[in-house]
Amino acid sequence: MGRARRSRERVLDHLTELRRLPLGGGPAAAFRERLRAELLSAQPLPESVRPARRSRRRPGRLSWLSQVATFGLAAAMMLSAFATYHALPGDTLYPLKRAAESTLVRLSTDDVQRAERELVSAKTRAAEVAQLLGSSGDGPLVTKTLKEMEESTRSGIRRLERAEPRSPKINRFARDQKNMVEPMLERLDGDQQDKATGYLDYIDGLVAPR
Repeated sequence: MGRARRSRERVLDHLTELRRLPLGGGPAAAFRERLRAELLSAQPLPESVRPARRSRRRPGRLSWLSQVATFGLAAAMMLSAFATYHALPGDTLYPLKRAAESTLVRLSTDDVQRAERELVSAKTRAAEVAQLLGSSGDGPLVTKTLKEMEESTRSGIRRLERAEPRSPKINRFARDQKNMVEPMLERLDGDQQDKATGYLDYIDGLVAPR
């Protein structure tokens, strides 16, 4: 490629020199000989060693493979994120889900945002308990998740009460959680039922009297 470029540049230089000659006059014999020698030295390379044709296809092929790889990676990441979002306690991806939640809480810009994210985590734990109750052999996981639900709730409420006293967000959260947890009571065993009942008593006290 570099040799061909240099040859073209030399030919262009010669053509420029020819343009400068006066009309009606021909180039000198020395110039003609030099031009002939330059052109002969610029013979095309044999097909077996010419890289131009093969190199034209390579960028297109690499670009296509790159697009396929990028699409595959994006699809894999989306499937992984979906699976992580729906992971339940005991699943392989569940620690990743909890780590993502904790990161969001730590990255919150103020106490209100942090409190809201902690309350979202509490709602997520309630939904996980409801799903765990539909499977067998998950008693310890239910107990642990109920405990984490209460911890997130108390932490979020304390933070929100400091940042926004008498915030209507507290009332809405308490009503939503009551609607989620109360139907579970008859499906919980003794200790779990006591823990859920204590939790309901706590959030009932958060609702401002009308």
